Amino acid sequence: MKHILIVEDEDGILQFLKQGLEEENYQISTANNGLDGYNLFNSEKIDLVLLDWMLPKMTGLEVCQKIRETNSKTPIIFLTAKDTVQETVEGLKAGANDYIKKPFSFDELVERIKVQLRDKNEQEILTLGPIEINIQKHSATVDKQEVILTQKEFDLLCYLVKNKGNVCSRTQIIQDVWDIHFEYDTGVIDVFMNSIRKKLNLKVDEDYIRTIRGVGYIAKE
Repeated sequence: MKHILIVEDEDGILQFLKQGLEEENYQISTANNGLDGYNLFNSEKIDLVLLDWMLPKMTGLEVCQKIRETNSKTPIIFLTAKDTVQETVEGLKAGANDYIKKPFSFDELVERIKVQLRDKNEQEILTLGPIEINIQKHSATVDKQEVILTQKEFDLLCYLVKNKGNVCSRTQIIQDVWDIHFEYDTGVIDVFMNSIRKKLNLKVDEDYIRTIRGVGYIAKE
């Protein structure tokens, strides 16, 4: 579970973000001033910081600069009412990875967080038997022949191959690939899998993606 630190002095916003992000399955720590936020960052393993600009005791800009003195990798997203070009540039120069203006869409914030937490060293080429997936080019081939997949088919195939050798339950897939965290008809996964298998055109004895009856799927060589 990824650990997010929220540093925000407006209690209403702080509690809204905390509750919402916990529902998105993130571990949350909070601080309502810059100094406490900086100390929390140094005392806990933090994967991402949501940082207000205007804070008591130490401004968000100062917190960002202090963090970057010893840590160049942990993503920092500014949440602020400041929106001039000069202020945006100032925040990015201080070491912020992203910048979102208040008031903001919570869904947009979640997507920006996902982008920042994505593994920057993610393997670009995935293989499964004769199947080769190029993540950067968003392409898939079987025996060097290109296969045209929809976005969701591509995402599902990537997910199974990344988890090669592990059984992926339908519940896991619907949460991780569809980003659905409530009760939902997981039968949609079977429809997409049938389509993927047809497009890959593999023989029955060369089916590298196997159905685990009553559970889900496994990609296995």
